[in-house]
Amino acid sequence: MSLRDRLVGRIAAHGPLTVADYMDACLHDPRDGYYATRPALGEGGDFLTAPHTSQMFGELIGLWAAETWTRMGGPPRFALVELGPGDGTLMSDILRAGRAAPGFNEAAQVWLVETSDPLRALQAARLGDRPRWADELGEVPRDAPVILAANEFLDCLPIRQAVSTPEGWRERRVGVDENGALRFEVGPPLPPLLGRVGPEGRGGAVWNDGRIGGHPGAPHPDGFAVCPSPGGEGGVVEFSPGLEAFGREVAGLLEEATGAALFIDYGRSAAGYGDTLQALRGHAKEGPLENPGSADLTAWVDFPAFLDAAAAPDSPILSQGVFLRRLGIEMRAAALAAAHPEQAGKIMRQLERLIGVDQMGELFKVVALGSPGVPLAGFEAA
Repeated sequence: MSLRDRLVGRIAAHGPLTVADYMDACLHDPRDGYYATRPALGEGGDFLTAPHTSQMFGELIGLWAAETWTRMGGPPRFALVELGPGDGTLMSDILRAGRAAPGFNEAAQVWLVETSDPLRALQAARLGDRPRWADELGEVPRDAPVILAANEFLDCLPIRQAVSTPEGWRERRVGVDENGALRFEVGPPLPPLLGRVGPEGRGGAVWNDGRIGGHPGAPHPDGFAVCPSPGGEGGVVEFSPGLEAFGREVAGLLEEATGAALFIDYGRSAAGYGDTLQALRGHAKEGPLENPGSADLTAWVDFPAFLDAAAAPDSPILSQGVFLRRLGIEMRAAALAAAHPEQAGKIMRQLERLIGVDQMGELFKVVALGSPGVPLAGFEAA
């Protein structure tokens, strides 16, 4: 029985699913989930990430990690952790760049947080038996400092959605129509959406069990503001209790073990409305309900909510282009082009792909979290 058929049966037996439950099933169902059975990365797969775009990306992340280690005093042992390491390309580049810092690679205990058996096999083929694997971040030991990197990891954490109706905000659910096809439908009502503006207007909004983007509206007796729907009926707002819980988990890790964590993903640097749930297959977008388990499902990351949950609401949110420029990617590209003139055009196209404002440079954001006293490279002037 296909995942679609099992989802239809589950809905028939227990009622419509939240968007978060639907995403979790599509991505992680042990029999038919996308990451559990058929993840396809790179040019020949379903989507292309920055590490596959150019070696420059992973090299600079590696230099960021090595510089962070140096600023931490060069501990003789530390956990070098990657979340959602894909096929191992990024970690391979990090370790290659890490050779520039004497002692870095020798001190690093490599941990890959990965639940997908197919991807673990790809990682092992690329990195050998050096890594240690964990199903979740909580399995990483806290008896040594941690340097963590995560590229396109947060966007896969399930989101929930609410839709504005004449009767107020209601949760969006996944149900089944009269023909047996999956469809979005309006579910139960939610409490009033309470908005507030935080530092630099980023803020967020509080309601139910999550923090979401919102714009202040009429005064509310609790000192917040009731957020009206953008554009009236049908407006969508997203929130992710899972994202917030993970932000708290990362903060706890850095408090207990000390260290730093770097997150790169596409998403919001300010509160906002809109339906960002998307499915990618064969480098093309398709409807998120069309092929459950056969496409990658993602949504924009609410970075202000993530940072707020991590008790770091004032942390800078940089664009990927700004961050990579601060790390010296343009100089690295020039050096590569000079060393390989026959590939200079390709290298410059890769550079533009990574930092161009109309490509990955602006859409993708970068945030870093650090223990007290750990300076974060690239964020000093932010």
